[in-house]
Amino acid sequence: MAINKKQLVDLISSNQDQLSHKDVELSIKSIFESMSDSLKNGDRIEIRGFGSFALRFRKSRTGRNPKSGESVNIQNRYVPHFKPGKNFRESVKEAGSKIIS
Repeated sequence: MAINKKQLVDLISSNQDQLSHKDVELSIKSIFESMSDSLKNGDRIEIRGFGSFALRFRKSRTGRNPKSGESVNIQNRYVPHFKPGKNFRESVKEAGSKIIS
């Protein structure tokens, strides 16, 4: 199951009483905008216990258009990359093993 930004706001709002729904929505929007701006500036974002976000450079290459099959030149570019932290990785691993068994 995927969760979108609105569902995240609803989930956080329902789990706490201190902030209004609008305050939670504004907070999440501000966090995502700040993270995007940091990556646009070439900065690395590290959230202890969760993971880090950084830009990775991809060299130009020749790809294929899946519809027509023709070759397409893909230019050099930077793409966002997420590396999960140890605590986050372990908690997901534990949850995954419970789902499988």
